[in-house]
Order: sequence, then C-alpha cells, then structure tokens
Amino acid sequence: MKHPVDVHVGKRIRHRRWMNGTTQQQLAEAVGIKFQQIQKYETGMNRVSASRLWDIAKVLGVDVSFFFEGLDVRPDLEAQNSDMPGDILTDKEALELLRSYYAIPENQRRRLFDLARVLSEAA
Repeated sequence: MKHPVDVHVGKRIRHRRWMNGTTQQQLAEAVGIKFQQIQKYETGMNRVSASRLWDIAKVLGVDVSFFFEGLDVRPDLEAQNSDMPGDILTDKEALELLRSYYAIPENQRRRLFDLARVLSEAA
C-alpha cells in the first residue's frame, strides 16, 4: 500500500521535473539510476531514500524541503474547507498554466498575480 507522504513526494518530483523540462531518463541518468525507478518514485510505488532525494533535489535545483511543501497533515479537514481539487499537480491544465506563468518576465508576472488575486476575490 502506498504511503500518502511517498505519493506526495513523488508528485512533487514529477512536478519539478516537468517544470524544468527534464525527462525521466535525464533525471535518472543524472542521479545514477534507471528511469523505471524514477517512475516508481513519481507514483509513490517506491519510497525515495533521504540520500536519493538529496541527489534529486540537487539535479532539479531545489531544496529537499520543496518535496514536502503542501503536504496535508490533516487532509480530511483541508478537503472539506477547500475549493481546490484534491491534487492540483495532476491537473495538466494547471501544470501548463504554471509553466506559462513562470515563462513571463518577473515584473509582468507580479502584475498578473495581483490581477488574478483581485479577480478571485471578486468572484
């Protein structure tokens, strides 16, 4: 049975890899494993060891803490109190939006963020 933390970490690995435009094969080669192992990490089928997560973080250019951000410590309460889908990182449209958002120059991106915040408050 998959542990929810392993599933979350795997999704964060996939998300960051996708945002970087890195393939499973490229990530696997950079950390010295087979791409099938990356697949198992990303689905939560296999647990990522601390040292392997350290290597993956280094290759993907993030702190290890990145993989634990957004981890639900009380998922039942959050699911009841949120309008967001259960796992935004599995939504291809949301990932494409994120990728496009970060392709915008920072000053314009900030203005777009402010606009989105105002529109969501008005809705």
